[in-house]
Amino acid sequence: MSSESGRKLKFNILRYDPQTPGDKPRMETFEIEEAPVMTVFIALNEIRAKYAPALQYDFVCRAGICGSCGMVINGRPDLACRTLTSKFPEGEISLMPLPAFELIGDLSVDTGKFMRAMTERIEGWIHDETKDTVSLDQLEARMDPDTADKIYELDRCIECGCCVSACGTKRMREDFLGAVGFMKVARFEVDPRDQRTDADYYDLIGDDDGVFGCMTLLGCEDTCPKDLPHQSRIAYLRRKMAQVR
Repeated sequence: MSSESGRKLKFNILRYDPQTPGDKPRMETFEIEEAPVMTVFIALNEIRAKYAPALQYDFVCRAGICGSCGMVINGRPDLACRTLTSKFPEGEISLMPLPAFELIGDLSVDTGKFMRAMTERIEGWIHDETKDTVSLDQLEARMDPDTADKIYELDRCIECGCCVSACGTKRMREDFLGAVGFMKVARFEVDPRDQRTDADYYDLIGDDDGVFGCMTLLGCEDTCPKDLPHQSRIAYLRRKMAQVR
């Protein structure tokens, strides 16, 4: 039955508030009528408005840009705002929070704490020791267009956390950096303004908690909503790091 004929959708949603004493994880089921071009995010809005005003989930942009609405949809990490309900012909959808992150409540997780720690760990900023101050009147350094395109491609990561949740290595090794961190490192490694050497990057990612711990299970690339080239860049970094020592 198509969405135009108003089929019924059944949502099975994990409910649990760790801040409420005595609360326990449970699945709650809600039924709503599907609308044309309905997304999981729109469905969640309707469920919260009609049946569960305390339902917790995250959103900001509603356009697949901020990465806030990441969750496990029918067993697969994805963005609620980009997932059409018509994708599921059986009409039954299960929603759970992303694993590997601190649970705030229901479908809401704290990805910000992880992403900040990751940025600090890889020193995710341009290292240019030649400039002590920056003048507002100073012109930007010229850059080859092909290099700029490469940086842009790697800089499209929205830090949604889907790749982290889909990573088998991350689930087994808590300190594993994960694909989102490798993409950030790859972005700065390409940037000619960053003066770090391969040896500097080796100190950051040249161990089993870095690129040598990746088991190449492809979960990151399979679930990335931006279709970033995770595996090719991880393989590139691994080859570079192997040449350092």
